Amino acid sequence: MKSLPTITLLFCLTTLRTLAAAPNIVFILADDLGYGDVNCYNSESKVPTPHMDRLAREGMRFTDAHSPSTVCTPSRYSLLTGQMAFRLNYRGVFAGTGGPCLIKEDQLTLPQMLRNQGYATAMTGKWHVGLTFLDKEGKRITQGGVEGVKLIDYSRPIPDAPIHRGFDRFFGTACCPCTDFLYAFIDGDRIPVPPTGMLDKSKLPKHPYAFDNRDGMIAPDFDLEEVDMLFLKKSQTLLQDHMKEHPDKPFFLLHCTQAVHLPSFAAKQFQGSTKAGPHGDFINELDYVVGELMHTLDKLGIADNTVVMLSSDNGPEVESVVRMRADYGHDGARPWRGVKRDQWEGGHRVPFIVRWPGKIAPGSTCEQTVCLTDVMATCAAMTGATLPVAAAEDSYNLMPILLGKDRAASPRTYTLHQTISLGLAIRKGPWKYLDHRGSAGNNYNSGEMKPYALPELAPDAPGQLYNLDDDPGEKNNLYFKHPEIVNELKALLEKSKADGRSTPTPSVPSANPPDSGPNLPQLK
Repeated sequence: MKSLPTITLLFCLTTLRTLAAAPNIVFILADDLGYGDVNCYNSESKVPTPHMDRLAREGMRFTDAHSPSTVCTPSRYSLLTGQMAFRLNYRGVFAGTGGPCLIKEDQLTLPQMLRNQGYATAMTGKWHVGLTFLDKEGKRITQGGVEGVKLIDYSRPIPDAPIHRGFDRFFGTACCPCTDFLYAFIDGDRIPVPPTGMLDKSKLPKHPYAFDNRDGMIAPDFDLEEVDMLFLKKSQTLLQDHMKEHPDKPFFLLHCTQAVHLPSFAAKQFQGSTKAGPHGDFINELDYVVGELMHTLDKLGIADNTVVMLSSDNGPEVESVVRMRADYGHDGARPWRGVKRDQWEGGHRVPFIVRWPGKIAPGSTCEQTVCLTDVMATCAAMTGATLPVAAAEDSYNLMPILLGKDRAASPRTYTLHQTISLGLAIRKGPWKYLDHRGSAGNNYNSGEMKPYALPELAPDAPGQLYNLDDDPGEKNNLYFKHPEIVNELKALLEKSKADGRSTPTPSVPSANPPDSGPNLPQLK
Protein backbone atom coordinates (compact mmCIF):
# COMPACT_ATOMS: atom_id res chain seq x y z
CA MET A 1 0.00 0.00 0.00
CA LYS A 2 1.39 3.37 -1.06
CA SER A 3 1.77 6.03 1.58
CA LEU A 4 -0.20 9.23 1.23
CA PRO A 5 1.68 12.29 0.03
CA THR A 6 2.77 14.49 2.92
CA ILE A 7 0.51 17.40 1.89
CA THR A 8 -2.51 15.10 1.59
CA LEU A 9 -1.77 13.52 4.96
CA LEU A 10 -1.41 16.90 6.65
CA PHE A 11 -4.67 18.06 5.07
CA CYS A 12 -6.49 14.96 6.32
CA LEU A 13 -5.07 15.32 9.84
CA THR A 14 -5.97 19.02 9.92
CA THR A 15 -9.50 18.25 8.75
CA LEU A 16 -9.94 15.54 11.38
CA ARG A 17 -8.66 17.85 14.13
CA THR A 18 -10.99 20.62 12.97
CA LEU A 19 -14.02 18.32 12.96
CA ALA A 20 -13.09 16.88 16.35
CA ALA A 21 -12.84 20.36 17.86
CA ALA A 22 -15.79 21.87 16.03
CA PRO A 23 -18.75 22.44 18.32
CA ASN A 24 -22.30 21.56 17.42
CA ILE A 25 -24.48 24.65 16.99
CA VAL A 26 -28.17 25.03 17.83
CA PHE A 27 -29.84 28.36 17.11
CA ILE A 28 -33.36 28.85 18.47
CA LEU A 29 -35.09 31.75 16.74
CA ALA A 30 -38.31 32.83 18.43
CA ASP A 31 -40.93 34.87 16.59
CA ASP A 32 -41.93 38.30 18.00
CA LEU A 33 -40.38 37.56 21.41
CA GLY A 34 -39.88 40.90 23.14
CA TYR A 35 -37.02 42.03 25.35
CA GLY A 36 -39.48 42.35 28.21
CA ASP A 37 -41.04 38.91 27.72
CA VAL A 38 -38.13 37.06 29.32
CA ASN A 39 -37.58 37.12 33.09
CA CYS A 40 -33.81 37.46 32.95
CA TYR A 41 -34.30 40.65 30.90
CA ASN A 42 -37.34 41.99 32.74
CA SER A 43 -37.80 41.29 36.42
CA GLU A 44 -41.37 42.58 36.13
CA SER A 45 -42.37 39.99 33.52
CA LYS A 46 -45.58 38.24 34.47
CA VAL A 47 -44.61 35.02 32.68
CA PRO A 48 -42.16 32.50 34.20
CA THR A 49 -39.33 31.66 31.79
CA PRO A 50 -37.16 29.26 33.82
CA HIS A 51 -35.49 27.54 30.87
CA MET A 52 -34.46 30.73 29.08
CA ASP A 53 -33.29 32.05 32.44
CA ARG A 54 -31.26 28.88 32.94
CA LEU A 55 -29.66 29.34 29.52
CA ALA A 56 -28.60 32.85 30.61
CA ARG A 57 -27.23 31.56 33.93
CA GLU A 58 -25.14 29.00 32.07
CA GLY A 59 -23.98 31.34 29.30
CA MET A 60 -23.78 34.96 28.20
CA ARG A 61 -26.70 37.38 28.11
CA PHE A 62 -26.41 40.26 25.65
CA THR A 63 -28.27 43.39 26.78
CA ASP A 64 -27.72 45.47 23.63
CA ALA A 65 -28.46 42.93 20.88
CA HIS A 66 -30.56 43.79 17.83
CA SER A 67 -32.52 41.99 15.16
CA PRO A 68 -31.44 43.11 11.66
CA SER A 69 -34.95 44.38 10.95
CA THR A 70 -38.16 45.16 12.78
CA VAL A 71 -40.08 42.42 10.91
CA CYS A 72 -39.69 38.74 10.02
CA THR A 73 -38.56 38.30 6.42
CA PRO A 74 -35.62 40.75 6.30
CA SER A 75 -34.37 39.68 9.73
CA ARG A 76 -34.29 36.02 8.71
CA TYR A 77 -32.58 36.81 5.43
CA SER A 78 -29.91 38.78 7.29
CA LEU A 79 -29.33 36.07 9.89
CA LEU A 80 -28.83 33.50 7.14
CA THR A 81 -26.54 35.65 4.98
CA GLY A 82 -24.85 38.17 7.27
CA GLN A 83 -26.08 40.93 4.95
CA MET A 84 -28.62 43.64 5.81
CA ALA A 85 -31.74 43.05 3.70
CA PHE A 86 -32.26 46.71 2.80
CA ARG A 87 -29.42 46.19 0.31
CA LEU A 88 -31.90 44.16 -1.76
CA ASN A 89 -34.39 47.06 -1.78
CA TYR A 90 -37.04 44.59 -0.59
CA ARG A 91 -39.71 45.89 1.77
CA GLY A 92 -42.44 44.04 3.64
CA VAL A 93 -42.82 40.32 4.36
CA PHE A 94 -43.83 37.31 2.30
CA ALA A 95 -47.21 35.57 2.48
CA GLY A 96 -48.71 32.53 0.76
CA THR A 97 -46.92 31.85 -2.52
CA GLY A 98 -44.69 34.90 -2.17
CA GLY A 99 -41.28 34.53 -3.71
CA PRO A 100 -38.86 33.84 -5.20
CA CYS A 101 -36.35 33.20 -2.42
CA LEU A 102 -34.50 36.38 -1.46
CA ILE A 103 -31.28 34.38 -1.15
CA LYS A 104 -29.57 33.95 -4.51
CA GLU A 105 -28.65 30.45 -5.61
CA ASP A 106 -24.90 31.16 -5.52
CA GLN A 107 -24.99 33.27 -2.34
CA LEU A 108 -23.06 31.90 0.63
CA THR A 109 -25.36 31.21 3.56
CA LEU A 110 -24.69 30.38 7.19
CA PRO A 111 -25.70 26.70 6.75
CA GLN A 112 -23.74 26.34 3.49
CA MET A 113 -20.65 27.80 5.10
CA LEU A 114 -20.98 25.27 7.92
CA ARG A 115 -21.70 22.45 5.48
CA ASN A 116 -18.47 23.35 3.70
CA GLN A 117 -16.78 22.82 7.07
CA GLY A 118 -18.11 19.27 7.32
CA TYR A 119 -21.29 20.01 9.27
CA ALA A 120 -24.64 18.32 8.87
CA THR A 121 -27.21 21.11 8.60
CA ALA A 122 -30.92 21.05 9.37
CA MET A 123 -33.75 23.50 9.88
CA THR A 124 -37.14 23.14 11.50
CA GLY A 125 -39.97 25.67 11.50
CA LYS A 126 -40.72 28.97 9.83
CA TRP A 127 -38.69 29.83 6.70
CA HIS A 128 -40.26 33.12 5.52
CA VAL A 129 -37.46 34.15 3.15
CA GLY A 130 -39.50 33.53 0.00
CA LEU A 131 -40.17 30.43 -2.09
CA THR A 132 -41.04 29.72 -5.71
CA PHE A 133 -44.26 27.73 -6.15
CA LEU A 134 -45.09 26.32 -9.57
CA ASP A 135 -48.43 25.80 -11.31
CA LYS A 136 -49.44 22.80 -13.44
CA GLU A 137 -47.56 24.21 -16.41
CA GLY A 138 -44.38 24.58 -14.37
CA LYS A 139 -44.57 28.37 -14.31
CA ARG A 140 -43.86 30.45 -11.22
CA ILE A 141 -47.01 31.61 -9.45
CA THR A 142 -47.05 35.38 -9.06
CA GLN A 143 -50.61 35.74 -7.84
CA GLY A 144 -50.99 36.28 -4.11
CA GLY A 145 -53.62 35.37 -1.54
CA VAL A 146 -55.78 32.28 -1.55
CA GLU A 147 -56.10 32.37 -5.34
CA GLY A 148 -52.34 31.93 -5.65
CA VAL A 149 -52.38 28.96 -3.27
CA LYS A 150 -55.11 27.32 -5.35
CA LEU A 151 -52.76 27.35 -8.38
CA ILE A 152 -49.99 25.31 -6.72
CA ASP A 153 -49.08 22.01 -8.36
CA TYR A 154 -48.05 19.95 -5.34
CA SER A 155 -46.44 17.27 -7.48
CA ARG A 156 -43.68 19.71 -8.41
CA PRO A 157 -40.72 20.42 -6.11
CA ILE A 158 -39.97 23.91 -4.79
CA PRO A 159 -36.78 24.91 -6.66
CA ASP A 160 -35.47 27.38 -4.05
CA ALA A 161 -36.36 25.63 -0.79
CA PRO A 162 -34.05 25.72 2.26
CA ILE A 163 -32.43 22.46 1.08
CA HIS A 164 -31.26 24.43 -1.96
CA ARG A 165 -29.77 27.16 0.24
CA GLY A 166 -27.44 25.19 2.47
CA PHE A 167 -29.62 22.93 4.62
CA ASP A 168 -29.43 19.15 4.30
CA ARG A 169 -32.83 18.72 5.92
CA PHE A 170 -35.87 20.96 6.30
CA PHE A 171 -39.30 20.57 7.82
CA GLY A 172 -41.45 23.62 8.29
CA THR A 173 -43.64 26.22 6.64
CA ALA A 174 -43.24 28.74 3.86
CA CYS A 175 -44.24 31.77 5.93
CA CYS A 176 -45.82 32.44 9.32
CA PRO A 177 -47.24 29.01 10.28
CA CYS A 178 -50.54 30.22 11.72
CA THR A 179 -50.91 33.53 9.87
CA ASP A 180 -50.86 32.58 6.22
CA PHE A 181 -52.86 31.72 3.12
CA LEU A 182 -51.04 28.37 3.01
CA TYR A 183 -51.44 26.14 6.09
CA ALA A 184 -49.31 23.15 5.12
CA PHE A 185 -45.94 21.64 6.02
CA ILE A 186 -42.98 21.44 3.68
CA ASP A 187 -40.67 18.43 3.94
CA GLY A 188 -37.49 19.01 2.01
CA ASP A 189 -38.73 20.78 -1.11
CA ARG A 190 -42.24 19.35 -1.31
CA ILE A 191 -45.58 19.57 0.47
CA PRO A 192 -46.43 15.89 1.05
CA VAL A 193 -49.91 16.59 2.47
CA PRO A 194 -51.48 19.41 0.41
CA PRO A 195 -54.36 21.61 1.57
CA THR A 196 -57.82 20.22 0.85
CA GLY A 197 -60.08 23.08 1.96
CA MET A 198 -60.38 26.44 3.67
CA LEU A 199 -59.45 27.05 7.31
CA ASP A 200 -62.49 26.73 9.59
CA LYS A 201 -61.98 29.40 12.24
CA SER A 202 -65.05 28.29 14.18
CA LYS A 203 -62.98 25.44 15.62
CA LEU A 204 -60.19 27.71 16.87
CA PRO A 205 -59.90 29.23 20.36
CA LYS A 206 -61.81 32.43 21.01
CA HIS A 207 -59.98 35.04 23.09
CA PRO A 208 -58.54 38.56 22.65
CA TYR A 209 -55.25 37.20 21.28
CA ALA A 210 -56.85 34.78 18.80
CA PHE A 211 -56.57 36.76 15.59
CA ASP A 212 -54.15 37.58 12.77
CA ASN A 213 -54.66 34.28 10.95
CA ARG A 214 -55.65 34.77 7.32
CA ASP A 215 -58.44 32.94 5.50
CA GLY A 216 -56.24 30.34 3.85
CA MET A 217 -56.24 26.78 2.63
CA ILE A 218 -55.30 24.12 5.19
CA ALA A 219 -53.92 20.59 4.99
CA PRO A 220 -55.62 17.77 6.96
CA ASP A 221 -52.53 17.26 9.17
CA PHE A 222 -52.11 20.94 10.11
CA ASP A 223 -53.16 21.68 13.69
CA LEU A 224 -52.67 25.37 14.48
CA GLU A 225 -52.54 24.73 18.23
CA GLU A 226 -49.87 22.02 18.02
CA VAL A 227 -47.46 23.53 15.48
CA ASP A 228 -44.65 24.22 17.96
CA MET A 229 -44.98 20.81 19.58
CA LEU A 230 -44.60 19.23 16.13
CA PHE A 231 -41.57 21.39 15.32
CA LEU A 232 -40.06 20.36 18.66
CA LYS A 233 -40.55 16.65 17.96
CA LYS A 234 -39.04 17.04 14.49
CA SER A 235 -35.95 18.77 15.87
CA GLN A 236 -35.54 16.20 18.64
CA THR A 237 -35.79 13.39 16.09
CA LEU A 238 -33.23 15.10 13.85
CA LEU A 239 -30.79 15.36 16.75
CA GLN A 240 -31.35 11.77 17.86
CA ASP A 241 -31.00 10.37 14.33
CA HIS A 242 -27.88 12.40 13.69
CA MET A 243 -26.15 11.05 16.79
CA LYS A 244 -27.07 7.50 15.82
CA GLU A 245 -25.93 7.81 12.22
CA HIS A 246 -23.09 10.36 12.37
CA PRO A 247 -21.90 10.68 15.99
CA ASP A 248 -18.50 12.06 14.92
CA LYS A 249 -19.88 14.72 12.60
CA PRO A 250 -20.76 18.19 13.95
CA PHE A 251 -24.24 19.54 13.25
CA PHE A 252 -26.00 22.86 12.89
CA LEU A 253 -29.69 23.05 13.76
CA LEU A 254 -31.80 26.16 13.19
CA HIS A 255 -35.06 25.82 15.11
CA CYS A 256 -37.56 28.56 14.20
CA THR A 257 -40.69 28.64 16.31
CA GLN A 258 -44.21 29.88 15.64
CA ALA A 259 -44.26 31.17 19.20
CA VAL A 260 -44.90 33.86 20.12
CA HIS A 261 -46.33 35.29 16.91
CA LEU A 262 -50.05 35.98 16.98
CA PRO A 263 -52.49 34.28 17.04
CA SER A 264 -51.60 33.07 20.53
CA PHE A 265 -52.62 29.44 20.07
CA ALA A 266 -50.71 27.62 22.77
CA ALA A 267 -50.78 23.84 22.67
CA LYS A 268 -53.53 22.30 24.78
CA GLN A 269 -51.11 21.25 27.52
CA PHE A 270 -50.14 24.91 28.08
CA GLN A 271 -53.55 26.52 27.94
CA GLY A 272 -54.18 28.09 31.36
CA SER A 273 -50.61 27.35 32.48
CA THR A 274 -49.85 30.95 33.53
CA LYS A 275 -51.62 33.87 35.18
CA ALA A 276 -50.96 36.04 32.13
CA GLY A 277 -53.64 34.80 29.76
CA PRO A 278 -53.35 33.09 26.36
CA HIS A 279 -50.31 35.04 25.25
CA GLY A 280 -48.57 34.36 28.55
CA ASP A 281 -49.35 30.67 28.03
CA PHE A 282 -47.77 30.90 24.57
CA ILE A 283 -44.57 32.44 26.00
CA ASN A 284 -44.57 29.62 28.53
CA GLU A 285 -44.80 27.08 25.70
CA LEU A 286 -41.83 28.70 23.97
CA ASP A 287 -39.85 28.45 27.20
CA TYR A 288 -40.78 24.76 27.40
CA VAL A 289 -39.50 24.22 23.85
CA VAL A 290 -36.18 25.81 24.80
CA GLY A 291 -35.97 23.59 27.86
CA GLU A 292 -36.79 20.42 25.93
CA LEU A 293 -34.15 21.11 23.30
CA MET A 294 -31.59 21.67 26.07
CA HIS A 295 -32.77 18.46 27.76
CA THR A 296 -32.36 16.55 24.48
CA LEU A 297 -28.75 17.74 24.22
CA ASP A 298 -28.17 16.61 27.81
CA LYS A 299 -29.79 13.24 27.16
CA LEU A 300 -27.66 12.66 24.08
CA GLY A 301 -24.53 13.56 26.03
CA ILE A 302 -23.53 16.39 23.68
CA ALA A 303 -24.47 19.52 25.65
CA ASP A 304 -20.86 20.21 26.62
CA ASN A 305 -19.82 20.43 22.96
CA THR A 306 -22.84 22.33 21.71
CA VAL A 307 -23.22 26.08 21.34
CA VAL A 308 -26.83 27.10 21.99
CA MET A 309 -28.00 30.50 20.79
CA LEU A 310 -31.41 32.01 21.46
CA SER A 311 -32.90 35.18 20.04
CA SER A 312 -35.90 36.76 18.31
CA ASP A 313 -36.51 38.09 14.80
CA ASN A 314 -37.86 41.44 16.06
CA GLY A 315 -39.69 43.09 18.93
CA PRO A 316 -43.14 42.14 20.27
CA GLU A 317 -46.34 42.60 18.25
CA VAL A 318 -48.54 45.68 18.70
CA GLU A 319 -51.69 43.91 19.89
CA SER A 320 -49.93 41.56 22.29
CA VAL A 321 -48.10 44.47 23.95
CA VAL A 322 -51.13 46.78 24.16
CA ARG A 323 -53.45 44.11 25.51
CA MET A 324 -50.95 42.45 27.85
CA ARG A 325 -50.17 45.83 29.40
CA ALA A 326 -53.87 46.45 30.05
CA ASP A 327 -54.93 42.92 30.98
CA TYR A 328 -52.00 41.59 33.00
CA GLY A 329 -49.51 44.40 33.64
CA HIS A 330 -47.00 42.61 31.42
CA ASP A 331 -44.92 44.70 28.99
CA GLY A 332 -43.14 42.71 26.30
CA ALA A 333 -41.26 45.82 25.12
CA ARG A 334 -40.09 46.97 28.56
CA PRO A 335 -38.13 49.15 29.07
CA TRP A 336 -37.97 50.46 25.51
CA ARG A 337 -40.07 52.77 23.35
CA GLY A 338 -41.74 51.14 20.35
CA VAL A 339 -42.76 47.65 19.30
CA LYS A 340 -42.51 45.42 16.24
CA ARG A 341 -42.13 47.47 12.99
CA ASP A 342 -40.88 50.57 14.84
CA GLN A 343 -37.36 51.97 14.48
CA TRP A 344 -37.29 52.78 18.18
CA GLU A 345 -35.51 50.28 20.42
CA GLY A 346 -38.60 48.22 21.24
CA GLY A 347 -38.86 47.23 17.59
CA HIS A 348 -35.43 45.63 17.29
CA ARG A 349 -33.64 45.32 20.64
CA VAL A 350 -34.10 41.63 21.39
CA PRO A 351 -33.01 38.92 23.82
CA PHE A 352 -29.79 37.21 22.72
CA ILE A 353 -28.28 34.46 24.86
CA VAL A 354 -25.32 32.22 24.00
CA ARG A 355 -24.23 29.16 25.98
CA TRP A 356 -21.00 27.27 25.26
CA PRO A 357 -19.90 25.12 28.22
CA GLY A 358 -16.22 25.42 29.04
CA LYS A 359 -15.79 28.39 26.70
CA ILE A 360 -18.26 31.08 27.78
CA ALA A 361 -18.22 32.09 31.44
CA PRO A 362 -21.52 31.12 33.10
CA GLY A 363 -23.72 34.00 34.17
CA SER A 364 -21.78 36.54 32.11
CA THR A 365 -23.31 39.67 30.60
CA CYS A 366 -22.28 41.70 27.58
CA GLU A 367 -23.39 45.31 27.19
CA GLN A 368 -21.78 45.81 23.76
CA THR A 369 -23.96 46.52 20.74
CA VAL A 370 -24.33 43.47 18.49
CA CYS A 371 -26.64 42.37 15.69
CA LEU A 372 -27.90 38.97 14.57
CA THR A 373 -26.03 39.49 11.30
CA ASP A 374 -22.94 38.83 13.44
CA VAL A 375 -23.84 35.17 13.87
CA MET A 376 -22.35 34.25 10.49
CA ALA A 377 -18.86 35.73 11.04
CA THR A 378 -18.89 34.40 14.60
CA CYS A 379 -19.68 30.87 13.43
CA ALA A 380 -16.99 31.19 10.77
CA ALA A 381 -14.40 32.03 13.41
CA MET A 382 -15.80 29.34 15.69
CA THR A 383 -15.38 26.62 13.05
CA GLY A 384 -12.30 27.84 11.19
CA ALA A 385 -14.20 28.81 8.05
CA THR A 386 -12.93 31.49 5.70
CA LEU A 387 -15.47 34.06 4.60
CA PRO A 388 -15.09 35.37 1.05
CA VAL A 389 -14.88 39.14 0.69
CA ALA A 390 -18.23 39.19 -1.14
CA ALA A 391 -20.15 37.54 1.71
CA ALA A 392 -21.46 38.43 5.18
CA GLU A 393 -20.99 42.12 4.42
CA ASP A 394 -22.60 43.24 7.68
CA SER A 395 -21.31 40.49 9.98
CA TYR A 396 -18.75 40.94 12.77
CA ASN A 397 -16.92 38.23 14.68
CA LEU A 398 -18.05 38.11 18.33
CA MET A 399 -15.68 35.36 19.40
CA PRO A 400 -13.39 37.65 21.47
CA ILE A 401 -16.45 38.78 23.42
CA LEU A 402 -17.80 35.26 23.87
CA LEU A 403 -14.47 33.95 25.11
CA GLY A 404 -14.01 36.87 27.49
CA LYS A 405 -10.83 38.06 25.79
CA ASP A 406 -11.99 41.56 24.95
CA ARG A 407 -15.47 41.99 26.36
CA ALA A 408 -15.04 45.71 26.97
CA ALA A 409 -14.36 46.51 23.30
CA SER A 410 -17.12 46.04 20.75
CA PRO A 411 -16.04 44.74 17.34
CA ARG A 412 -18.60 47.13 15.88
CA THR A 413 -17.93 50.81 15.35
CA TYR A 414 -21.53 51.24 14.23
CA THR A 415 -24.72 49.24 13.65
CA LEU A 416 -27.40 49.61 10.98
CA HIS A 417 -31.15 49.24 11.53
CA GLN A 418 -34.08 48.98 9.13
CA THR A 419 -37.87 48.82 9.31
CA ILE A 420 -40.65 47.23 7.26
CA SER A 421 -40.84 50.42 5.15
CA LEU A 422 -37.05 50.45 4.60
CA GLY A 423 -36.63 53.32 7.03
CA LEU A 424 -32.95 53.29 8.01
CA ALA A 425 -31.10 54.20 11.18
CA ILE A 426 -27.54 54.02 12.41
CA ARG A 427 -26.13 53.56 15.91
CA LYS A 428 -22.62 54.53 17.00
CA GLY A 429 -21.79 54.34 20.67
CA PRO A 430 -24.64 55.99 22.59
CA TRP A 431 -25.78 57.96 19.54
CA LYS A 432 -28.62 56.75 17.36
CA TYR A 433 -29.64 58.60 14.21
CA LEU A 434 -32.96 57.82 12.50
CA ASP A 435 -32.93 58.95 8.89
CA HIS A 436 -36.67 59.63 8.88
CA ARG A 437 -39.54 61.09 10.88
CA GLY A 438 -41.66 59.00 13.23
CA SER A 439 -41.35 55.28 13.78
CA ALA A 440 -41.11 54.27 10.07
CA GLY A 441 -43.36 51.42 11.12
CA ASN A 442 -46.59 51.71 13.09
CA ASN A 443 -49.06 54.57 12.85
CA TYR A 444 -49.16 56.53 16.09
CA ASN A 445 -51.77 59.01 14.87
CA SER A 446 -54.74 56.69 15.38
CA GLY A 447 -55.83 53.29 16.63
CA GLU A 448 -54.23 51.27 19.41
CA MET A 449 -50.89 53.07 19.23
CA LYS A 450 -52.23 56.61 19.57
CA PRO A 451 -52.12 56.59 23.40
CA TYR A 452 -48.39 55.80 23.18
CA ALA A 453 -47.48 58.73 20.93
CA LEU A 454 -44.92 61.05 22.55
CA PRO A 455 -44.63 64.80 22.01
CA GLU A 456 -42.14 65.60 19.25
CA LEU A 457 -39.69 68.13 20.67
CA ALA A 458 -38.25 68.88 17.23
CA PRO A 459 -41.33 68.70 14.97
CA ASP A 460 -39.58 70.32 11.99
CA ALA A 461 -36.62 67.95 12.01
CA PRO A 462 -36.38 65.58 8.99
CA GLY A 463 -34.72 62.97 11.19
CA GLN A 464 -34.11 62.00 14.81
CA LEU A 465 -31.04 61.89 17.02
CA TYR A 466 -30.99 60.31 20.47
CA ASN A 467 -28.34 59.71 23.09
CA LEU A 468 -29.35 56.32 24.50
CA ASP A 469 -27.09 56.69 27.53
CA ASP A 470 -28.96 59.79 28.67
CA ASP A 471 -32.30 59.08 27.01
CA PRO A 472 -32.96 55.32 26.63
CA GLY A 473 -36.65 56.04 26.10
CA GLU A 474 -35.88 58.09 22.96
CA LYS A 475 -37.99 61.03 24.09
CA ASN A 476 -35.68 63.96 23.39
CA ASN A 477 -34.83 64.48 19.70
CA LEU A 478 -31.44 66.24 19.59
CA TYR A 479 -31.39 66.66 15.81
CA PHE A 480 -30.98 70.45 15.91
CA LYS A 481 -28.82 70.54 19.04
CA HIS A 482 -26.04 68.37 17.59
CA PRO A 483 -25.90 68.98 13.83
CA GLU A 484 -22.28 67.83 13.69
CA ILE A 485 -23.26 64.39 14.98
CA VAL A 486 -26.24 64.22 12.62
CA ASN A 487 -23.93 65.03 9.70
CA GLU A 488 -21.34 62.46 10.75
CA LEU A 489 -23.84 59.65 11.21
CA LYS A 490 -25.74 60.57 8.04
CA ALA A 491 -22.46 60.48 6.08
CA LEU A 492 -21.51 57.13 7.63
CA LEU A 493 -24.93 55.71 6.74
CA GLU A 494 -24.60 56.90 3.15
CA LYS A 495 -21.09 55.46 2.95
CA SER A 496 -22.34 52.09 4.15
CA LYS A 497 -25.06 52.13 1.52
CA ALA A 498 -22.62 53.09 -1.24
CA ASP A 499 -19.98 50.56 -0.15
CA GLY A 500 -22.51 47.72 0.06
CA ARG A 501 -21.16 46.73 3.45
CA SER A 502 -20.69 47.94 7.01
CA THR A 503 -17.67 45.76 7.76
CA PRO A 504 -14.28 46.93 6.53
CA THR A 505 -13.24 45.31 3.27
CA PRO A 506 -10.41 42.93 4.20
CA SER A 507 -7.29 43.00 2.06
CA VAL A 508 -7.48 39.20 1.94
CA PRO A 509 -10.40 36.89 2.75
CA SER A 510 -10.55 36.37 6.49
CA ALA A 511 -12.69 34.42 8.93
CA ASN A 512 -11.98 37.12 11.50
CA PRO A 513 -13.05 40.57 10.23
CA PRO A 514 -10.99 43.42 11.69
CA ASP A 515 -12.31 44.87 14.90
CA SER A 516 -12.06 48.47 13.72
CA GLY A 517 -14.47 50.26 11.44
CA PRO A 518 -13.93 53.22 9.12
CA ASN A 519 -11.47 55.77 10.46
CA LEU A 520 -13.98 58.39 11.59
CA PRO A 521 -13.80 60.99 14.36
CA GLN A 522 -14.93 59.67 17.71
CA LEU A 523 -18.27 60.96 18.94
CA LYS A 524 -18.29 62.62 22.31
